[in-house]
Amino acid sequence: MTYLQAVILGLVQGLAEFLPISSSGHLALLEHFFGIKEDAVLLYAVLLHFGTLIAVFVCFWKDIVELVKELFVTIGDLVKGRGLRLDERPVRKLGVMIIISCIPTAIIGFVFGDVFEGMYSKPIIIACMFVITGIMLIIAENIGTGHRTIENMNVRNALFIGIVQGIAIIPGISRSGSTLFSSLLVQLDRKFAVKYVFLISIPTILGSVILELPDGIKSGLGGASLGPVIVGVIVSFLCGLFAIKIMLRIVQNRKLKYFSYYLFVLAAAVIIINIFAFK
Repeated sequence: MTYLQAVILGLVQGLAEFLPISSSGHLALLEHFFGIKEDAVLLYAVLLHFGTLIAVFVCFWKDIVELVKELFVTIGDLVKGRGLRLDERPVRKLGVMIIISCIPTAIIGFVFGDVFEGMYSKPIIIACMFVITGIMLIIAENIGTGHRTIENMNVRNALFIGIVQGIAIIPGISRSGSTLFSSLLVQLDRKFAVKYVFLISIPTILGSVILELPDGIKSGLGGASLGPVIVGVIVSFLCGLFAIKIMLRIVQNRKLKYFSYYLFVLAAAVIIINIFAFK
């Protein structure tokens, strides 16, 4: 792997992980374009995900610290027999909702993971998923302003968002785009919806890193030197920071449609290129 390839992959991972354009779909296409076998860069892909995970921690460290503190308080309350008291503790309720959202995501990943993984080598399917993501973004753009915050969010809302996030394991379906779509669909407040989307990405990305790390270590870096890998991870981290900041503004200003246009054009280009490639 060259420095240029490492930078491009890091750039795409960092931006596409949090912008609603599907990092998995873009990385799959780039690997296809560069002629890189997925097994050869599995460890590198895991490290790129780790870079974007650090970006979330940096941007939401205050919320994360509050959630960790509340976890210990919750354990103390349960030991003393006080119960969860979710209505009295908004931060605690947020933590519980995050856990609930991640349960269906994990189940879908375990059950259908192999099926979804087989789609990574099929550009036409990825292109179709880009179109679906674009449609979801247009719908999200036109959904009225919701009013729900953590105080009046319920288990059904969290489960629905988690199910949609699980479907986003399919390459070409944006995790951030689909979870934002589902969050707005259940009438979450836009500002809170974006925050919730990024917070539930933490256990999702972390779980992916933990599950894929053993296989990544076995496959190694595919002959890549350490220099390009480090550069790629740093680029992924920095671009992740940038994408999070941009995403927070985009949702508030209702500019998601521009990502839809981009995905429609990209999908059309992928389909056309594949049609001519197989002639």
